[in-house]
Amino acid sequence: MVLGLLGLGAAGVAAGPFLQRVESGLAQRDPSGLAGLLPGNNGFRYYSVVTSVPERSAADYTLTVDGLVDRPATHRLADLQAMPQRRLVKDVQCVTGWRVPDTPFEGVPLAHLLDAAGVRPGAKAVRFSCFDGAYTESLTLDQARRDDVLVALRLQDQPIGHQHGGPVRLYVAPMYFYKSAKWLSGITVTDAVQPGYWEGNGYDVDAWVGRSNGRDDAPTS
Repeated sequence: MVLGLLGLGAAGVAAGPFLQRVESGLAQRDPSGLAGLLPGNNGFRYYSVVTSVPERSAADYTLTVDGLVDRPATHRLADLQAMPQRRLVKDVQCVTGWRVPDTPFEGVPLAHLLDAAGVRPGAKAVRFSCFDGAYTESLTLDQARRDDVLVALRLQDQPIGHQHGGPVRLYVAPMYFYKSAKWLSGITVTDAVQPGYWEGNGYDVDAWVGRSNGRDDAPTS
């Protein structure tokens, strides 16, 4: 039975990413039950909302910053690597229940990119798009400027691999992990929050760990 499961797990890896399912507006754990068997997943489960995601290398990766800004920009991976970096070590908490403690992420503070672009008066929020072609997320401008929100380039002291949303992903440390959009390709400053992919399926727009999605036992400060 174990060998059969491992064989099925290998077939799943070859076939592509596991799909996240939605039932009654809430995501379930990986329905195959095999995500934990992915080699080298370091405690993470692998989720995607599309059947396959194209890979981006340092040579062809770009991140655009646009919308309500004075200086729209397109950054290559080398540009991001040359910017000031911040390293955070926090627990990663998924709304579906799994958790990876003391996880190092490192990258450019999102506030640095917003300041470099020159946010215009009237801006209220930031929308994130991804090169999987489907996933989106949003934060208020105040949330986006927190010092624990990164445009992340490294995970567990290694470059972020494709499986974990690399080469660049969003990392929103104080919120459930669905806010940390993988395969980040666009940052657009907007005049209002535009709910992201999972918010359209019943998730909270504000996803503070312990204070959203039915978990309200954490302190409010």
